[in-house]
Amino acid sequence: MAKADFYETLGVARTADDKELKSAFRKLAMQYHPDKNPGDATAEKKFKEINEAYETLKDPQKRAAYDRYGHAAFEQGGMGGGGFGGGGFGGGSFSDIFEDIFGEMMGGGRGRRSSGGRERGADLRYNMEISLEEAFEGKTAQIRVPTAITCDACTGTGAKPGTKPATCATCHGSGRVRATQGFFSVERTCPTCGGRGQTIADPCGKCHGAGRVTEERSLSVNIPSGIEDGTRIRLQGEGEAGLRGGPAGDLYIFLSVAPHPFFKRDGADLYCSVPVSMTTAALGGKFDVTTLDGTKSRVTIPEGTQAGKQFRLKGKGMPVLRSAQVGDLYIQIQIETPQKLTKRQRELLEEFERISSKENNPESSGFFARMKDFFDTLSD
Repeated sequence: MAKADFYETLGVARTADDKELKSAFRKLAMQYHPDKNPGDATAEKKFKEINEAYETLKDPQKRAAYDRYGHAAFEQGGMGGGGFGGGGFGGGSFSDIFEDIFGEMMGGGRGRRSSGGRERGADLRYNMEISLEEAFEGKTAQIRVPTAITCDACTGTGAKPGTKPATCATCHGSGRVRATQGFFSVERTCPTCGGRGQTIADPCGKCHGAGRVTEERSLSVNIPSGIEDGTRIRLQGEGEAGLRGGPAGDLYIFLSVAPHPFFKRDGADLYCSVPVSMTTAALGGKFDVTTLDGTKSRVTIPEGTQAGKQFRLKGKGMPVLRSAQVGDLYIQIQIETPQKLTKRQRELLEEFERISSKENNPESSGFFARMKDFFDTLSD
C-alpha cells in the first residue's frame, strides 16, 4: 500500500512553516498518543505515521528532498539514515521531539522544583474587609495568617538534626527516570524520591521530613489611602515556606470595602441622597452634610428645587490612589411628601391646590399637555 502524503498526514499545506508543522503535530500526537488509546492498534499506527511525517518535514534538508522526490527519497538508501525510515526511530530523535512537545504533560510541575528537592511554597490568599472611612484615610492593619514556615529544628532540610538528605540512588538526583515503553521512551517522576532527587533516611521529628511546620504568623499590611474595592495587595515571600528549604510563596490580600450607610462610591466620587421637606424644596433652605474627612459642608438649595437635583461639593470625595487628586461629593435631593396630616394642614394644602396655577407646577402641567397632543396626533 502506498504511503500517505506527509503533508496530508499532518493536515497542513505544503507551504506550512515550522510553527504550523509543530502545532499540527502536537494536536494530532496528543489525539493518537498510546497513553490515551491503550490497546488501540489503529491509533498506534496513526501515531507512528504522524511521527514519521513530522520527523521528515521538520528537517529542512529532508523536507527539500521529500518535496522533490516524495517517499522515494528515503527508500533503498536514498536519505533514510537517521530518520523514521522503515518505521523505526533513529539516533534518539523522537526522544527530543517527545521532550519538546510533551514535557509539560509528562513532567507534571517539575518547574517548581530545584536542585536538592527544594520546592517553592504555595501562594496564600487572605480576604480583608475595610470600611469606607478606612479606605479614605488609609491604615496599617495587623493580620494573623496560619501558614507553613521553615522548620527551625532541621533548618528546612527535612532530615534529623545532625544528618542530611542523601542523593536518590534511583534517579541519581535528577528526580526523573526514563523507561522504554514499546517504540518510545517515557520520562516520569522518580518513584523513589517523588521527584525531589533526594531521600531522607532519618526524617526530622518535628516536621516529619517536610522541612516546614504550620504556624500562625502576625503580619503588618499597609492599606494606602484611596484604595478601591477588589484591590489585591501582594506581600512577596510571605506565603507558605518551600519544601526542604525552597523559596516561600507570596501572600495576596484581597480587599473589599464594606457598604456605607450614607455614601455610595463611584471611582473617586461619592454620592449621598438627602431627603428634604416639600416646603424646604419649595421655599429654599440650607442644611449641613458631614463628609468623610470629618468636616461639615453647607448645602444651599434654591427655591423651587426639584426631586433628583444634584449639588456638587468639589474635593469632598475619595482621594485617588497614589495621587494628589481628590474626587467630588454629589448631594442628590429627595423630596419627602408630608404624612399623617392634621385637619388644618390638609385644609391649607387643599387651599394651596385650588389657588395654584400652571406656573407653580410647570413639569406636571406640561407633561399631561404633551401626552394629550401625542395621542391626538395618533388618532388623526
